[in-house]
Amino acid sequence: MRIEFLAEGPAALVVNAERTLVIADLHFGIESDLARHGWHFSSRSVERMQRVTDLVDRLRPDRLLLLGDVKQSVPFTTRQEWRELPEVLAAFRSRVPLLVVPGNHDPGIERFLEPHELAEKTGTVVDGVGYLHGHTLPASILAGLLVLVGHHHPLAAIQDEVGCALRAPAYLMGELDGACLGLPPTERPTRALFVPAFNELAGYDVRKIVADPFSPVSRCLKKETVEVLLADGTLLGPIEALAPRDEAAA
Repeated sequence: MRIEFLAEGPAALVVNAERTLVIADLHFGIESDLARHGWHFSSRSVERMQRVTDLVDRLRPDRLLLLGDVKQSVPFTTRQEWRELPEVLAAFRSRVPLLVVPGNHDPGIERFLEPHELAEKTGTVVDGVGYLHGHTLPASILAGLLVLVGHHHPLAAIQDEVGCALRAPAYLMGELDGACLGLPPTERPTRALFVPAFNELAGYDVRKIVADPFSPVSRCLKKETVEVLLADGTLLGPIEALAPRDEAAA
């Protein structure tokens, strides 16, 4: 099994017996939600949809797996989502089989999906790899596997010697404490790969994900095993490597 990291997503192509294109946290409808809080953006749903279909058309995967939070609003569905989601999902399924692992922002998403397109919210296994949105405890079938996780929107902040900083989507990789998650014991460790949000308006610092965890999965990360990768797969190193220079020198 190998993973191709696609910076133009960000997205991941998992290649085993089959090819699974994995995209996390699309958050269609985010613009109307931000407008309620005084932040006004034109809808970028068409552009976001096109970025996905461009990847599908280029890579021709066996399936498109959406790793939760396809939509934005909870607990209801906004007019923007009712208007846009049918077209978006139709564009996806016209090209490739679709599978959605629902997230905490996805109440009602089943109205827009075929029954076989909706996985369990506690996770699923596809072609030997686990998939979980990350807001719930994982199902026992994920024990001992590599599990791709959404929900956390990881973003790396890199600071140079003069204080200039780059903020970019990133992956977070680490082992999970199976007992902490209530998983059965396994010979191989259960590993998590936190996938960055596809939505360009979403991001959360990787150091905060580890230092101040807010989900069952992040609370059960073995911090000493955590490494950070950029969206193109470039390894930045252990989480401590991202500490600000003044903090690292202290």
